[in-house]
Amino acid sequence: MTCYKNFSRISKCPECSSFSYVEDLERGEIICQRCGLVINGGIINEGPEWRIFTNKEEKKRRRIGPPNYYSEYDKGLPTTIQDINRDIFGRQIKISTKLNMLKLKRWQNKKQSHMERNLFHAMIEIDRLTDILHIPIQVKESASVIYRKALAKGLVRGRSISGFAAAALYAACRISEIPRTLKEISANGGISVKYVFYCYRLLICELGLQMPIEDSIKCVSRIASKTQIPFKTQRIAIDILREAKKQGILSGKNPMGLAAATLYIACLLIRLEKTQNQIAKAANITEVTLRNRYREIKEKISLNFLPRKYYES
Repeated sequence: MTCYKNFSRISKCPECSSFSYVEDLERGEIICQRCGLVINGGIINEGPEWRIFTNKEEKKRRRIGPPNYYSEYDKGLPTTIQDINRDIFGRQIKISTKLNMLKLKRWQNKKQSHMERNLFHAMIEIDRLTDILHIPIQVKESASVIYRKALAKGLVRGRSISGFAAAALYAACRISEIPRTLKEISANGGISVKYVFYCYRLLICELGLQMPIEDSIKCVSRIASKTQIPFKTQRIAIDILREAKKQGILSGKNPMGLAAATLYIACLLIRLEKTQNQIAKAANITEVTLRNRYREIKEKISLNFLPRKYYES
């Protein structure tokens, strides 16, 4: 039963003038909660007539088409002609009919436009990159939408499909605030960082995308997981970053470099043996960048705000 007030189909109970009702889904009745009067009966249940217990059963019993996926070039609604030898009744298909089906299949493949072929290769590339970089499916869908907009506007024409696919994925990660660097995406895509950045700038300028500022605090846990730094050290690094943000020294700096520098300071405070080379490799930056950010933070921030227990081993 479902209990609710102010049912939209009924103004009030004719017996006691109450506005509280209970809907009995098994009997299809609406009952007054105060006096028990059956106000309406024979309500049609608009839900499915079958029950499901797993996602596999839902796919089998669902009679409508699958949801639209922008990460698939045909949005999950393909038209395929399969090579089969028997019809739906199990009878052998004639040779002439089979030859006609093969001709239809060949023409089906030939009739695809250049945009469909472009989308086919681009969606495969985006799916491959998201699988390698462990990016959520929501970000993949967002990257597919960005690529489709770029293709519709003619930005991909005469340019690399892989480059724009990588740039669209990087833009989707920035919008969703997923900490993935341009170097990682370009390295796994087999494209130069310079060209991916060029495609990324085109997407920003032509599509009018608004990019949020990347938060260096979210990069701390990612670097720490690669270098096996404990949570206590991560907490110290986050506290230092928050203090640096208050003093306004984070603007214009690489978030990964700031996160790596604060992690290195935190390791020094608790006497955890981690070298600059290890942390710089995990953050995908150079040791020079780490040392520069380290000096800036040491010069402009006093670590007296941290509790004394952080300095104890």
